[in-house]
Amino acid sequence: MSTFEVETLPKLLMHLAVLLVSALSAAVTFALDNGEMRVPPMGWLAWERFRCDIDCAHDPKNCIRRVHPTFLSKQAYENLFIDMADRLSEDGWRELGYVYVNIDDCWSSMKRDEQGRLQADPKRFPGGIQKLARYMHDRGLKLGLYGDMGTHTCGGYPGTTLDKIDLDAQTLADWEVDMFKFDGCYSNATEQAKGYPLMSKALNATGRPIGYSCSWPAYQGGLPPKVNYTQLGEICNLWRNYGDIQDSWDSVLNIIDWFSENQAVLAPAAGPGKWNDPDMLIAGDFGLSMEQSRSQMALWAIMAAPLFMSNDLRTISSGARSILQNKMVITINQDAMGIQGRRIVKEKNDINVFWRPLSNNASALVFFSRRTDMPYRYQTTLGKLNYTAGSYMIYDVFTEKTMTLKDSTSFVVSVNPTGVVMWHVSAPAKWNFRQFYKGGRRQGSAFGNDGQNAVPPVFL
Repeated sequence: MSTFEVETLPKLLMHLAVLLVSALSAAVTFALDNGEMRVPPMGWLAWERFRCDIDCAHDPKNCIRRVHPTFLSKQAYENLFIDMADRLSEDGWRELGYVYVNIDDCWSSMKRDEQGRLQADPKRFPGGIQKLARYMHDRGLKLGLYGDMGTHTCGGYPGTTLDKIDLDAQTLADWEVDMFKFDGCYSNATEQAKGYPLMSKALNATGRPIGYSCSWPAYQGGLPPKVNYTQLGEICNLWRNYGDIQDSWDSVLNIIDWFSENQAVLAPAAGPGKWNDPDMLIAGDFGLSMEQSRSQMALWAIMAAPLFMSNDLRTISSGARSILQNKMVITINQDAMGIQGRRIVKEKNDINVFWRPLSNNASALVFFSRRTDMPYRYQTTLGKLNYTAGSYMIYDVFTEKTMTLKDSTSFVVSVNPTGVVMWHVSAPAKWNFRQFYKGGRRQGSAFGNDGQNAVPPVFL
């Protein structure tokens, strides 16, 4: 028998009702009014894999000295982003939604120019940021750039103090940047409370749509009362809540645990145009097995998380690529309702079950094993997972197998150590939000009787 994380079934149903009501009210809730990132953004980000590696003389492999014919004069670090853009546009990533190429710390010169503006390091980015942005745009991609709400970036480069916010926002727009990550090193809580909203206003004032990523909550512990998620949703498109991911399973597991333990606060904050960001996908690097890579991808999809890979797309293995390019996982992640999923079962045997409601009367389930010994055969029914009476079409996301299950039919999933089984579940009928939740009580079934449901046909 499942040991539910929320103490009783009625309470779990109440959480479900709150999620459904929040979906109905999404049109009247406040989000940053820039039209950007209505679904979680996807792309590639340099930091976890390449960090601040600018020593091309002594690390030519990671700095990559190959010269792209369009940039014959450019030096190695600029090559990194050109190479990744080429891979996104030529290897099928862009068509799946991976469109951002994001530069993190260490891109700038150590000094601002004579007009006080930020400037790219002339040796590593001789073409400048605007030329790089146009290279991305010519290939149907977008360019993201990094800055810091403080005197210096975390890597020691010029930061953006309060008096430089308007100037730096306009500089980003002039360079045709599409996304801006605003870190928080070398600033205090008072400065952050002023600076993050001011940058949001300044970016909007430029007239250029620029997705805005705030690291503010990560510097304030990630939770209320220091973090106001209502305000964050009004000024930021996404935000980092927790510490940086590292190339290890322990790091991934710590992030999963923190988001799960605090899901009652975090999940309601997410929605179209405003996302919790548990940090980068590290499949294809060195620290995760294939099972663990599938687990991270599946759980990031359940959490409606941004999907920013940080790996080397030039040398990525076929196994890691197949995980990151899994169309159904991406479809679940990109669901238009934008409701963040939750952990609904936490077993003493170290099996957890996660659930996310999706558009078209569907949902997603992830059976996740925290075990490290052997595959575990987990037995349950859809009814025990709070599905109402009826027959459901099940699509196994990673094996691509389908089956039909009744809510009362007992089934067994075999979950590998540190691995997942992920299902797309088609409901028997349409969600009936008003019938399900009225006057603070559950009013019978959450489903009507007139819907048509199926696994999205492109995947069958």
